[in-house]
Amino acid sequence: MNTRPSRTAQYMALFRAIESAEPSRERLFTDPFAAAFLTGPLKIASTLRRFSAGRRAITNIIDRKWPGPRPSAILRTKIIDDALAQSLLMGVAQVVILGAGFDSRAYRIPEIAATRVFELDLPPTQRAKLGRLKRHPQGARDHVTYVPIDFERADLADVLEQAGFRTDRIAAFVWEGVTNYLTARAVDHTIRTVARIAAPDSRLIFTYVHRGVLDGSVAFDEADRWASAVRARGEPWTFGFDPAEVGQYLHARGFTLVEDRSMLEASNAFITHGTQRLQGSALYHVAVAQRDSKLASIGRSAGDE
Repeated sequence: MNTRPSRTAQYMALFRAIESAEPSRERLFTDPFAAAFLTGPLKIASTLRRFSAGRRAITNIIDRKWPGPRPSAILRTKIIDDALAQSLLMGVAQVVILGAGFDSRAYRIPEIAATRVFELDLPPTQRAKLGRLKRHPQGARDHVTYVPIDFERADLADVLEQAGFRTDRIAAFVWEGVTNYLTARAVDHTIRTVARIAAPDSRLIFTYVHRGVLDGSVAFDEADRWASAVRARGEPWTFGFDPAEVGQYLHARGFTLVEDRSMLEASNAFITHGTQRLQGSALYHVAVAQRDSKLASIGRSAGDE
């Protein structure tokens, strides 16, 4: 098991910190915690975000070197924020953040304070996060339970039950930036486990990359440099979905697909930085699925096999 905090999680925090420094009329969200999670060169780079010219310089460098990740990260954050906020309005009583990284939704989304939040992640990243939250003036939250887990060895259902998760209460599961680093078996097992423990009407909000990036069946201009960048950081992509098959895949595991958008499609809905369009990538998707009571027997019987 890796003993260092995820580098990818730090880059995501940098992207959110930069976006949060944009003028209020232009930014898609505000994450007052993002900068606190940065260290070393990324922390130094983030100081430039306070100035318009500095933000432009940072984003231009990032986007030229790695076209796609930054705008897609910003768009996926906004879409997941909105999907989670909608779920909370629909009566969600619990939120489970799988592979939480430096996610700060438990602290910055107002409606979430009335729920029970479970943040699950590898111990090194979680320790780093907690250490930095303790130094943040708004970091303490009684409604959050931190659950260290080795996803390759521990049983998700058992770990959540021991942490106090209730299978009789509607929950929202956020699984951001994780599936593309797992095996097909691990993705299947996790979704089946969520289906088994989630009450009807619970939601699963997750991201994925287009399978064509991995098998070469679909060409994306930004794919080679993006995939090379994550490999260089020691976190290569290993799994993807064909968007045409996601609905059927989820149905077989007890979920109904509610929404599935690529970040290129999402770009059409959000324009930031004045007249500059935030161009997301067609290879990166956010999907929302709902635990269907009519499919309950599918998920539970499959999980017991």
